[in-house]
Amino acid sequence: MNSISSVNKHGFSLLEVMIALAIIGTALTACLTLVNRCVHSHEQVQRITIATMLAQHKMSELEVAARHNELDSIEKQGIWEKPYGQYRWQVVYTDTPINGVQQVNVSIIWGDRKNNEEVSIDSFLFNK
Repeated sequence: MNSISSVNKHGFSLLEVMIALAIIGTALTACLTLVNRCVHSHEQVQRITIATMLAQHKMSELEVAARHNELDSIEKQGIWEKPYGQYRWQVVYTDTPINGVQQVNVSIIWGDRKNNEEVSIDSFLFNK
């Protein structure tokens, strides 16, 4: 009887274990990268949603001011109060060929000076 052939061959070799660990490590790294990107995307979507809501709020203020013929008293730019202090707003009026109608652009800007991000909405206001 040959002693080599009688050796029990149950279990995995060291090479098989190392290959399995490399595959699992690669998969876990990919999963962690995906989770990180999802968190970053969620933060970005949250900032865009907040900026959109702030732009709608400012546009509503302008619509009320236009109804009361007080558009001249509204500031053209500013910074939102806390907790939205990182957002700046800017209003631009453009005359139209129709008397008493102005195109209004409300922009909400955030980020540093090099990497500004912006949400902008346009509407038409009717002065009374």
